[in-house]
Amino acid sequence: MNPAAFDYHRATSLEHAAELLGSLGDEAKVLAGGHSLLPFMKLRFATPSALVDIGGVAGHDYVRLDGDVIRIGALTTHRSLSESTMLAEHLPLLRSAASSIGDPQIRARGTLGGSVAHADPAGELPMLCRLLDATIVTTAGSHSAAEFFQGRYTTPLADDELLSEVVFPVAPQRGEYLKFSHRLYDWALVGVAAQRVGGDWRIGLVNVSDTPVRALAAEAALAGGASLHEAAALAAEGLRPAPSHRASADYKLHLTRVLTRRALEQASS
Repeated sequence: MNPAAFDYHRATSLEHAAELLGSLGDEAKVLAGGHSLLPFMKLRFATPSALVDIGGVAGHDYVRLDGDVIRIGALTTHRSLSESTMLAEHLPLLRSAASSIGDPQIRARGTLGGSVAHADPAGELPMLCRLLDATIVTTAGSHSAAEFFQGRYTTPLADDELLSEVVFPVAPQRGEYLKFSHRLYDWALVGVAAQRVGGDWRIGLVNVSDTPVRALAAEAALAGGASLHEAAALAAEGLRPAPSHRASADYKLHLTRVLTRRALEQASS
């Protein structure tokens, strides 16, 4: 299916993009890499009246160490994340998870900012923001990851507000991200990330809720001295994942427990 007709505008800066969005109204959308928005448009799940293209805006593709945090520009591609030597040393879990996103073409075009702003609960990068307590910086202020993801494809971004960078605390400990999908480059039916942060385990879950979530019961069990196997059995506590044509809710809960155990074992080996 082809997208509905739309007007096209090319922004020269994020400030220019914000001005365009303010003048075009709430039916306009931001285009960065396009790998979240364009599939929706082809299926006509999204029918924006106008697109504001920020893909050519300079100065927002970077990975920088700044004391005990890493600042990453919104237009940094998945490929840049997966190849970053900075992340290999200071945030290896983000680097490895980025390398699992899509295929080489998607990683070459898809951006951190686009993925986070899209707020798809099946996305790896929103989950890692939640897991690692990232700060989402926008043209109007900043948000904690815990408050930013409000629902499926829902964030507090205003119509004329753009994501400019994501700030992650340094987390150099080894972590592990595992996902299960039917085909190599599919979205994860379920994904699980596990990493120690400040001595305590954190476990992030992909595609089992309307927002990125942590397996808090499993984390609490590990903090209380439970074995990895015992904690993994609690990873699906409180979850009510939406079924799909590829996986029932019960199957997703089963995958959550299995992948949590494997991720914990591999991260601690």
